[in-house]
Amino acid sequence: MPYLAMELLTVSGVENLLGEFLRARRQATTVERAGLLRGAGSRRTPGLRRDEVAMLAGVSVDYYMRLEQGRERSPSDAVLSALAGVFGLDYEAAGHLYELARSSRGSLRRTHATDRVSPSVLRLVNNWEHALAFVVNRRLDVLVQNATTEAFLEGLSDSDNLLRLTFLNPASREFFLDWEQEARFKVAHMRAAVGADLYDPSVLTLVEELSRASEDFRRMWESHDIQVKPHEIGRYHHLRVGDLTLWHATFSIDGAPGQRLFVAHAEPGTPSDDALARLSATQLS
Repeated sequence: MPYLAMELLTVSGVENLLGEFLRARRQATTVERAGLLRGAGSRRTPGLRRDEVAMLAGVSVDYYMRLEQGRERSPSDAVLSALAGVFGLDYEAAGHLYELARSSRGSLRRTHATDRVSPSVLRLVNNWEHALAFVVNRRLDVLVQNATTEAFLEGLSDSDNLLRLTFLNPASREFFLDWEQEARFKVAHMRAAVGADLYDPSVLTLVEELSRASEDFRRMWESHDIQVKPHEIGRYHHLRVGDLTLWHATFSIDGAPGQRLFVAHAEPGTPSDDALARLSATQLS
């Protein structure tokens, strides 16, 4: 493995993914969320202390420290359930925690999927005329897109990958009116999609590229947030048709692990609906 990739393994915590995730969640969990009373004076540690997590999860401090340090790699399901409760993990984040634990036990076996989109899915995407429709893989490479999406992303460089578009293209900060929200979702989505399989060379290369080019990406990646579904509403500024407010939905594609169909549409009769219609018309004319 190249030197830069090896360095990134250490930076990203790939060698101890479970411990890195626990540490990030501990630091992001406030004493109030955990149901503890805040003592007098300031706290030197952001979030919870290790002894507080251990007490709330019903394990010894030494055992929890070994989990974070990667010296204990076989936590029971009961321990994982307790930790998920302490950190207030939702269904997606708790599933990610269990996957990391299975990987650390050596029981995870992921089959890499091809990036080929099936003809039936391609027809579905192309037949969606009055909405954005596109398919991505777990790296958020855009594998196929309909004509309206092509018009929507017209003139934006790096639009073949949604992470590169967001973090490497300065114009994205004007295109996404809620840039921070969009950026955080995309990073959290790839975290969820990749799971424990950060040794995939294509994923490692992308994370390395973005980490070196964008401090914002590095900050968000190291937070270990997990999110599969996008926010219901997205706000955008298109140079040709102005501002748009779109409703989002995503669907996993059966038989194509890692592929997801993204759809975005406007409320009927709104200015955003009219703007999407004009974008569609430019591609159909």
